[in-house]
Amino acid sequence: METTSRAVAQTPAAEGGQPAPSARRTVDGYLRAPFPWYGLDEAFTGPRWLMQVGTTADGAVEHGSIGHGDEPTVRNEHAAGGDQDAKEKFAVVVTVAANPSRRTADGTGLLEATSVSSAAWLAGVGLLYFTWPGQMDHALRDDWLEQQTETAWVLADDLDGDDWSTLSLPVDGVPTAFHYRESEFGWVLAGSTSAGVHVGAYGRGMSAYGLGFAVVKDIAAYA
Repeated sequence: METTSRAVAQTPAAEGGQPAPSARRTVDGYLRAPFPWYGLDEAFTGPRWLMQVGTTADGAVEHGSIGHGDEPTVRNEHAAGGDQDAKEKFAVVVTVAANPSRRTADGTGLLEATSVSSAAWLAGVGLLYFTWPGQMDHALRDDWLEQQTETAWVLADDLDGDDWSTLSLPVDGVPTAFHYRESEFGWVLAGSTSAGVHVGAYGRGMSAYGLGFAVVKDIAAYA
């Protein structure tokens, strides 16, 4: 699959289930990106917050995430009572630069291309980082996460497969086709824009069917 490096998908949560402070709420990385960032459009009036950016080995910003709604914590569904509608209603939008295969800055190798599958995989892994099954001990979560991350990779590599459906959502006001799937942990979707980026999204407690996406006019305002 032509996709971004799996090593920089999402920053793991810090102790206590909260994302590490150094991994979010800094706008510097977002400002270095040579591509536009996407978030939910103006129909969403709730809180918006920065998460983190992903970079290549030479430091170029390649993707990043912006959250909307309640800031999620790592949740054990059993401990939470399985009531996902009671709290943590959120949607995270992942923007991925659309890049072909290209040489590294020092010219010694090739970077993998990015594609809609890249956005689908990053969104799928992002959702996993905030959830684990109710009957699982916390000590086993890393093993579960590794297994599910590989599953998300396989699913993202087969966007035309039976696990995905098609959903039309507005992007900058234009109806756009997205690949969409649901799981017991939430939903994931991915598509492309006319602005030269791929957009993925994941969430729970908020329906994906009513969402719209738009270019972020002032990313600094999100800090």
